[in-house]
This record gives sequence, C-alpha cells and structure tokens, in this order.
Amino acid sequence: MMNEQHIRGIFIPLITPFTRDYKLDIDSYRKYVTYLAGHDIQGLVVNGTTGESPTVSWDEVKQMVQVTQDVLKSMNKTIPIVIGTGTNDTYSTVHRTEMAAELGADAAMVVTPYYNRPTQEGILEHFRVVSRVGLPVLVYEIPVRTGSRMTIDTIRKVLDLDGVIGLKDSTGGLDLLLKLTQYETKPVLCGEDAYFHAMLCQGAAGGMLASAHLNIQEYVDIYQRFVAGDMNGSRDSFMLLEPVIQHVFAEPAPAAIKWWLTQKEIIAAEQLRLPLMPLSDQVKQGLLNSIVS
Repeated sequence: MMNEQHIRGIFIPLITPFTRDYKLDIDSYRKYVTYLAGHDIQGLVVNGTTGESPTVSWDEVKQMVQVTQDVLKSMNKTIPIVIGTGTNDTYSTVHRTEMAAELGADAAMVVTPYYNRPTQEGILEHFRVVSRVGLPVLVYEIPVRTGSRMTIDTIRKVLDLDGVIGLKDSTGGLDLLLKLTQYETKPVLCGEDAYFHAMLCQGAAGGMLASAHLNIQEYVDIYQRFVAGDMNGSRDSFMLLEPVIQHVFAEPAPAAIKWWLTQKEIIAAEQLRLPLMPLSDQVKQGLLNSIVS
C-alpha cells in the first residue's frame, strides 16, 4: 500500500475505453496500460474523473484493475494503482473503498462529497469515517465539480487524519497550496494541469495530469528536471505544453485524450458515454497544431 513518500512525480488518471456500442473495450485498455507503463510514471488512477467515473460500473472498475495488475506483473513493474472510490454518500464510499482494498489497490482517491453541499463538519466526518477503512486515502478537492469548497482549516484537519496520505489539489490556482505550505503538511499533487510547473515551484510533490497522455515523456522530463534543480529548463519545457493543455480542456475531458489515443492507434475508438460528446473538429485541429512531437 502507498504512504506519503509515494505521493510524488507523475500520476496518470486513466481513461476508460469503450467500443462503439458503449461497452468496456478491455483489449484496448490492455494495450493502453501497456503503453503508459512503459514510461517512468509514479502512479495509475482507475475510475477518476478522466475515466468517466459517473458512467462506469463497479464491475467494469474490477475488470480494469485486474488487467492493470496483470500488465504490470508481465512487465515487472511496481507502479502503484489508485482507485477512485468517492461518492456523495459516506457509506457508499466506505463500501467502495473496502472493495478497492479487496482488489489490491494501493490507495483510494476520495473526492469531497458533491451535490449534497455538506457543512465543513460534515466533510471532515466523511473523510474521518472513510479513513478508518484501512486503505490509504488520497483526498481529491475539486470545487468546480463538487459545488463546495473546504476551508484551509478543514483541509488541515482532514490531512491530519491517520489514514490520509495526501491531497490532489484541483482548486484552480495556487492559493490553497500556498496556505498549506505555511504549515507542516502532507504531500500535494497538482490536479490542475495548467498550474503544474507553478505548483512544483510552490512545493507540490508532483501532478495527476490528464493532459500528460498527449506528451507523457515531456511531463516526465519536466518533473525530473525540476527535482534535479533545473528550474528554468523545466519551466521552458512546460511553456511549450501550455497550448496543448488549453486544447485538451477546451471541451470536457476526456474527449480530447480519447481522440488522440485513437489517432495513435492505442485504443480502437474515441467513444464516450453520454452525456459526454466527441471532440469537435475545431479542437482536433488545434491539438494537431500544438502537440509536441
């Protein structure tokens, strides 16, 4: 299982490939994970936002985790597997986290409860209960999707829980990270791709980055240059990726990622499940013009 020392580097939030009739495409998934695992990444995340988690069944999650484990074993790789288990129901989240532990996950990613708009006390109790399951918890704060935002005091209390090992910060800026770094805190991963380099400079331990699919080696190099002390070189490399990031998120993810993976013949189809729609031609052209080869 993961601990705080494992929260570093580049984590890839996995897509869920579908056939043209909306079924899980396990053959494409196997090829896709094999491709990702060939890079020097530090984590794979199954059933996150990029994986279209609202439309994916737990049976499909189980199949993907099992294939991921098989691929890593065949490649003699030990990349940690994080499973997204968070819902807006604490006891459903507990159950999914227990099932993730049974599947052999290294950690659970648990989003701040969405839609219900709980109080700060309710959010803290949600994470307190889930953290007692025994599987390490990576907290996922993304207010734009959840409709609520944790205060700095609540986040510090959540991060103080024994079962919590870190935070994915998708708040859309540096403010939260800057406040956290005033205190002794657990590791923070950047979850907002456009802020990756800036967050590294402010103390982030790495990033969980959907856009890394399109330039995975470049992201690995940016991180490695940064930790080696080449801040200017890593910054210059990251600036080249900024146009790609803008196009990746011009329409709801993972449309751009799936389209790109089909262009590279890594997955068979760019199919998404409704209500998500395929990428527009305009964004496709923008991506083609901006991707670093």
